[in-house]
Amino acid sequence: MRILLLIPAFALAACETLQTPATATAPGAAVTPAGAAAPAPTLDPTPPPRPPAAARTVDQFDTTSAEDKAEALAVKADAPVKDLGTTLATLGPPAEPGIWLKTPLVDALTKGRVSYNGKDANVELRPSGGAAGSGSQISLAAMQTLGIPLTEIAEVSVSME
Repeated sequence: MRILLLIPAFALAACETLQTPATATAPGAAVTPAGAAAPAPTLDPTPPPRPPAAARTVDQFDTTSAEDKAEALAVKADAPVKDLGTTLATLGPPAEPGIWLKTPLVDALTKGRVSYNGKDANVELRPSGGAAGSGSQISLAAMQTLGIPLTEIAEVSVSME
């Protein structure tokens, strides 16, 4: 009979461990601040700075200069390109600066071009490591340069220089 009185106490003690949030880190685990992540490899010798850790708005996250955006739009119509196809692209990590597209259409970091609704932009093509047809991620700056709404899953044409 006394054992039956202990069962609720043990059950309540076990509930405390279940209330720990799933996102909590394990005791003693190393916590890496968001701004301390290693920058993504890039072809740009002077990449834009990472956004501040306290960034909350689109303008705060987009650290790409107006000059870089103008350069992206200066597409040479006569430049030889290899058409890679189309892909569905969504907004990539906004804390990764630059004008880029992560896509399974390339195997190595290279220069390329993205077209959306008749507008072209020079971008950096980064391999996503995904399977063919798995979709792509496009940078915040590239979306703004091409006029793609940030919440859209955009079908873009991709070519490589």
